[in-house]
Amino acid sequence: MPPVKFEDVARPRQFGLRVPDHWARFDLSDAPIARARRELLKSAKDPVTRMRIEDVFRQARAINQAARRHGALWGAGTATMYDDALFLGHVMVFAVAPGGDGAGVDVQDLIRQLSRSTSTDGARSEAARVVSTVELPRVGEAVRVVGVETTSVNSDTKVEMLTMNTLIPVPTGAGQFMLVTCCSPNVPLVKEVYDLFDAITSTFQFIAPER
Repeated sequence: MPPVKFEDVARPRQFGLRVPDHWARFDLSDAPIARARRELLKSAKDPVTRMRIEDVFRQARAINQAARRHGALWGAGTATMYDDALFLGHVMVFAVAPGGDGAGVDVQDLIRQLSRSTSTDGARSEAARVVSTVELPRVGEAVRVVGVETTSVNSDTKVEMLTMNTLIPVPTGAGQFMLVTCCSPNVPLVKEVYDLFDAITSTFQFIAPER
């Protein structure tokens, strides 16, 4: 996967997040995914490639639909054909309150909660998920959960996804967090994918409302 350029900035609902300039910004409808699918199918040269493209876009639609169900505020993604592989990546932003009652859940509380939930998910999930703190350049300390998750594409098909979830405390909101979720089915590219997701998440910033 070649290096990517970060140029565009999304600024919905008083936060900013930069994504690679060739990624599509989503309104979380399926229209951008459908357009990208049509464009890639035009360049497909054989039935096997077309089948792989269709499979990837089924996964993309499932991810998008799940994001809508869970109240995503904003999303972006890409389906890019390189010489040796098709790369699919998504990033979505949510507003969450893990405490549920406005209580001041802090970063260390979240690590303890997430570590406990990880340990009860079974051997496969426990081995694949890591909970830690990270220091983001523009917002400070955050909680990150990195791992491989199994996602249902439909009733018959499940796919493994590389995931990076980063919970960022809202400065003026006790117990409130912004969640930046990144995912990709390109499991063999684990290092490259996580480096990209880290670079995207590191651009997150809060934006003061205009007066």
